[in-house]
Amino acid sequence: MTYEQKITSELDFWKFKTLQKPSLMSKVTDKVQKKINSYIPDQVHNAITTAIKQMVKAVLFGSTFTTSKPITNLTLMHREALVKQKIDTYKKTGATEGGITGAGGFLMSLADFPLLLGIKMKMLFDIAAVYGYDVKDYRERLYILHIFQLAFSSKEESKNIFIKMQGWDDKAHQLPTNIDEFDWLTFQQQYRDYIDLAKLAQMLPFVGAAVGAIANYKLIEKLGKTAMMSYRMRYFNLQYAVISSQETENRKLKTEQ
Repeated sequence: MTYEQKITSELDFWKFKTLQKPSLMSKVTDKVQKKINSYIPDQVHNAITTAIKQMVKAVLFGSTFTTSKPITNLTLMHREALVKQKIDTYKKTGATEGGITGAGGFLMSLADFPLLLGIKMKMLFDIAAVYGYDVKDYRERLYILHIFQLAFSSKEESKNIFIKMQGWDDKAHQLPTNIDEFDWLTFQQQYRDYIDLAKLAQMLPFVGAAVGAIANYKLIEKLGKTAMMSYRMRYFNLQYAVISSQETENRKLKTEQ
C-alpha cells in the first residue's frame, strides 16, 4: 500500500465522521456545553467575541501571522512529516502557555486568550506553507479561517462548513482577487456566530495549570488534524481534476485520429 492509498482511507473515514449525524452522546454533550455556556460570565463571552473579531481582521488584513514561503518540490509524504513536526512543536508551546496562564488564575487566562488563539492561527499559517500554499493570497487565509471554524463548530455547523470547503480551488477562483472587494464584515459576523463559544471557552485554562496545559495540548492536536485532513482533501481533489483533464484530452486525440 502506497502512502497516498493509506491516507486516502484515513481521509474517507474523517469525512464520514464529519458528515455523520450527531450521536445521542454528541447531542447530550452539546446540551451540557450549552448549559455550561449559560454559566460563563459575560466578560468571558465578550473577551472571546472580541478576540475572534481581532483574529479575523488580523488574518484577513494584517501581517500579524508571518510565515515561511510556500515549500515546493516535496512529495506529499515528506510534506506531512514536516507538518507533524510542526504540530508537535505547537502542542508543546500551547501546553506551556496554557500551564502558565492556568497557574496565573482567571484574570490572567482571560487576558492571554488572544495569545492562545494566536498560537493556533500561527500553526495553521505554517501548515499551509508546508503544503505549498501562499498565504499572501487572502483566499488562502479564508481557507485557514474555515479550518479553524471546522475544528471548533458544533456538529451541525461543521457539516455546513465542510460543504463550503469542498471543491475550494474552484470556488476560490470565483472570489474577488482584490481583498477590499470581499464582504469581510458579513463573513466576520457569520464566522463569530458559527463558532461554538463553549468550545472556545475550553481554551481558557483558568481552572488550573495542569488542566490548562492538557486542554491546550488536545485542542492544538485536534486543530492540527483538521488542518491535515483539509489540505489532503484539496490535494486529492486537484489530483482527480488533473486525471480527469488528461482523460478528456486523450479522448479528444483518439476522436481526431
